[in-house]
Amino acid sequence: MRQSQLFIKTKKQAPKGAETISHKYLTRGDFIDQLSAGIYSFLPLGWKVHQKIENIIRQEMNILGGQELFMPTLVPQNLWQETKRWETIDPPLFRVKDRHKKEFGLGSTHEEVITDLVRKRVDSYQDMPLYLYQIQNKFRNEMRATGGLLRVREFIMKDLYSFDVSEKESMDFYNKTKEAYLKIFKRCGLEVVAVEADSGTIGGSLSHEYILFAETGEDKILICSKCGYAANIEKAGDIKECPNCQSSLVKKNGIEVGHTFYLGTKYSKIMKAEFIDKNGKRKPIAMGCYGIGLSRLMAAIVEASHDEKGIIWPKAISPYQVHLLDLSKDKKADQIYKELQKNKIEVLYDDRDKNPGEKFADADLIGIPLRIVISKKTTAENSVEIKKRDSDKTELINIDRVVKFLNF
Repeated sequence: MRQSQLFIKTKKQAPKGAETISHKYLTRGDFIDQLSAGIYSFLPLGWKVHQKIENIIRQEMNILGGQELFMPTLVPQNLWQETKRWETIDPPLFRVKDRHKKEFGLGSTHEEVITDLVRKRVDSYQDMPLYLYQIQNKFRNEMRATGGLLRVREFIMKDLYSFDVSEKESMDFYNKTKEAYLKIFKRCGLEVVAVEADSGTIGGSLSHEYILFAETGEDKILICSKCGYAANIEKAGDIKECPNCQSSLVKKNGIEVGHTFYLGTKYSKIMKAEFIDKNGKRKPIAMGCYGIGLSRLMAAIVEASHDEKGIIWPKAISPYQVHLLDLSKDKKADQIYKELQKNKIEVLYDDRDKNPGEKFADADLIGIPLRIVISKKTTAENSVEIKKRDSDKTELINIDRVVKFLNF
């Protein structure tokens, strides 16, 4: 992509009220644009990052045996009323009426819809296990949307729902999903820990939050440095000693990047999602649900990977693999750009008529992992200058060896 044609306007200053690093850099780099409090547009650079995160998540869900589907945003009032969440869910639902005065809640989560789908189709133990997921818009009627993408009112979430014949099978899948979540976050460049959590209005007997420790995080976590026990404040309450080894607990701030819930039969009993077991008995289905907010995960990655100049994207989710900067104003840069494209290397080509300082500043802000600079000095030596975003070292590489050197 030629940067002269890219839909982007970087900014030297962060917007008023931006407190978190991710909010500042994602806005300054023109990855996102705020339409209203907690409501953002993803611009081309931001959407490319979002899609790469989405694809990592999709790959891991498919490995688990998940089947992807897509459910409506408009959920009729009667479904919410079946589980008594029309009035009790927190944050409260965004509600709308159609022209016939029928009420709908904008989906903040989809337990009711997925359970309705399954109860229409599952009759026997032979129909399970069943693992269904979607990547879809969600709406949360937050009292206070803060921190850029860390707390929003509209976002895209991956939500997975499991349906099993018993608690044992359901818990086995729950533990497999925990491992898959940790793998997803690692592939996105994050070191995340699973901590015991309160289940809130989703419900169920067990849940875990997946926490990136960060000073800017709103979640308060108690952690034992000796045995690794960890829980959020809501779950742990006022305990001061580790329940496993009686060591003292340390309080840390964190960002929640995912949440898993063992639901048991909470929804299947209420909504009569049942099956016939091997002995001919009718039983409620054992369920679990598992969520990752993609926009919050994207913001958390920036919180964890940046410096004073801008973002440092992990290679797996960077909008482009290479940022090519032309300072020479001759045809060498165009030739290299075409060669990289020919070899299917994702490249952002800064061909703009800007001074070198502006190009370097934008490159650091945008944070693509590898920068290639072509200048009169390098072309005189039939070379290019290569620099990794997370390093101060530069290296001259022969122009003919660029593609081989990148080794993508």
